[in-house]
Amino acid sequence: MRDEGHRRRVGAVRPSHLMFTSGVGSLVDLPNFAVLVRGLDDWNYTHAYGWEKISEPRLLEELRKLPGNRKVEELRPAPWTEGTEQEPGGPAARVGVPTTPFPSNFRCTSCDYLVPLDSGMLAFENANPHRPHEAKFTHAIGRHRGKKPLAVAARFVLACTSGHLDDFPYDLFVHRGGSCPKAQRPQLKMEDRGGNIGANVELTCVNCGEHRNMRDASGDRGSQSLPRCRGRHPHLQQQFDQDGCGKAPKVLVLGASNQWFSQMLSALAVPSGGGTTELDNLVEQYWDMLKDTAKEGYAVLRQFAPPMRDHFGKWDDDTVHEATERHRAVLEGASTAQKAEGYPDLRTAEWEAFSSPDLHEPTPDFALRRLNDGVPEELRGIFTDVVQVERLREVRALTAFTRLDSPDKDDPTMVESVRLSREDPTWLPASEVRGEGIFLRVSDDLLSAWEKRVTESTAMHLHREAYGTFREKRYSDRVGSGFERMRHWPGERYIALHTLSHLLIRAIALDCGYDAASLSERIYAGSEEDPRGGILIYTAVPDAEGTLGGLVSQAESGRLPHLVRQALRGAMRCSSDPLCAERLPQPQADFLHGAACHVCLFVSETTCENGNRFLDRRFVVPVGGAGQEQGLALYPEVP
Repeated sequence: MRDEGHRRRVGAVRPSHLMFTSGVGSLVDLPNFAVLVRGLDDWNYTHAYGWEKISEPRLLEELRKLPGNRKVEELRPAPWTEGTEQEPGGPAARVGVPTTPFPSNFRCTSCDYLVPLDSGMLAFENANPHRPHEAKFTHAIGRHRGKKPLAVAARFVLACTSGHLDDFPYDLFVHRGGSCPKAQRPQLKMEDRGGNIGANVELTCVNCGEHRNMRDASGDRGSQSLPRCRGRHPHLQQQFDQDGCGKAPKVLVLGASNQWFSQMLSALAVPSGGGTTELDNLVEQYWDMLKDTAKEGYAVLRQFAPPMRDHFGKWDDDTVHEATERHRAVLEGASTAQKAEGYPDLRTAEWEAFSSPDLHEPTPDFALRRLNDGVPEELRGIFTDVVQVERLREVRALTAFTRLDSPDKDDPTMVESVRLSREDPTWLPASEVRGEGIFLRVSDDLLSAWEKRVTESTAMHLHREAYGTFREKRYSDRVGSGFERMRHWPGERYIALHTLSHLLIRAIALDCGYDAASLSERIYAGSEEDPRGGILIYTAVPDAEGTLGGLVSQAESGRLPHLVRQALRGAMRCSSDPLCAERLPQPQADFLHGAACHVCLFVSETTCENGNRFLDRRFVVPVGGAGQEQGLALYPEVP
């Protein structure tokens, strides 16, 4: 990561950080100041060496269906070049993700003056190339003797639900919407006085003596004292929208968790369709190379393209061409079938690959294995299939971001997204992780019978009502009379499968070499028309490939029964009972879980695919407690 204005390294982030925490348009709070990650237009790969574009044809095809992404041709990792460790001040140090200091107002830690970045009174210092995070700004003015004092970012910014971000208007705020009567560019002073009742930051105009506390900018008072949003996107170098935005902005403090939310799509690199051969898998893997190449051009590829030369040697041109056209027909058919859905379906191909009775031929990205004896005898009333996922690859692509409101992965149109570039992008930032996993399938008959028992129960009725209330509170002010409060309800079987997944993840973390934060889940929950019922628990750690076998070994016949027994029996009791066991979603509450808490079910945000929502132990195993409904458990008899 480098500051574009000074072309110096100012810090480092992990590839996953650019996907989940601080990507394009976000504020990264460095030790001495904050920077804004600039848009894709400013990412420069000219001097970046050693990187390769990320190939995942299925994800790329689905990305093109999203508004604004129809021109996307490839997925790229962040620009980088080897050599910063050996030569910290060399050419590699000038390659990275471009950033710019933001907010552009700084506070001197010695005199408390507010100093704009363009005032000429700030000096940038980054003397130690081995420690780029020590980069800083100092207040370069004559009144300070000796060492120049540190200048830190003034910690307030404005944001709105349309995704705009702006500097806080200190001058306008102090003078209550007017201007200073004694200076055109008045000198302001910011004094942080501490306190235990919120922000107690006093702003004073040195020229006219006017002063005001930042508390007046928050809550209902803030809507009265702050100007309307100007429609600024600083990550795109856009100063403001000529027509303005008009929304009431909110004051944010640097480091606030709601200043940036990523919108992503992720897919597992699984073979598409049943009965695929080794050639079909290779065509899918190298689709970018083959899709626009005529059969007559294969001879050139065999001579100059390493993938064609190294992997396609055992097949002639006619056979490769037939496999290419077969894969093209699959993609076009899928595109037509899914066009009406409006949002990509990336789970169907994964479900088909894991649940297929005939396993696909292993590839470097995907390898499955079933136990020789099938499901262990002790678990045949719990699971109908156990698959060891010895190798898998997950590709994640950043498509947009939001501010203030977190995106809804099932209904992304409900929250306003911000684009990553000024024009429609031709590429998107992405990352890939490799790992291993366990796929567990629950009997369709068992799930269907359970659904009939619990659908009309009081507990499930409260779950549905809480979900409808949640959507009304969040979205009813943004849509018209056609608002559907129960749209995208995940369904009854999702709650059971999701709860079972969390129980297993917590049990695995006790016995496996991976901690719970290193694991991820994918829930395949269908309906009566589309009967799915599966759980994939897998490693997704970007710093290590996670294919050492520690997770796969948990699916062995000698380990899995103990693991499942430990998970289910542990779910029957919680140290927070009876409060936890008796908890149910309430009409006016903001939680979407029942008998679940940090003690028994919750996992880290990086592990859960739904933010620890839709969890309830009573739908998996019997739980104690007075007045509990009977017959709600998916597994009334625990092994």
